[in-house]
Amino acid sequence: MTAEWLVCANCAGRVSEGRCAVCRAERARLREERGTWAALGGPAGLAALLLALVAVCLLVTKPA
Repeated sequence: MTAEWLVCANCAGRVSEGRCAVCRAERARLREERGTWAALGGPAGLAALLLALVAVCLLVTKPA
């Protein structure tokens, strides 16, 4: 879940803008909830990592 379209009940602004303390706290909680896998950039980042791993495996197992 992203905070992009969430609307704060306290200030009626987008949570992603962080207008009030409630927005900022929810935005921080959502960031913590995503964890380290969010740094990969979603499915595209994960696919790139997988392709890189396959390429390394092919280079290592290739006979000289």
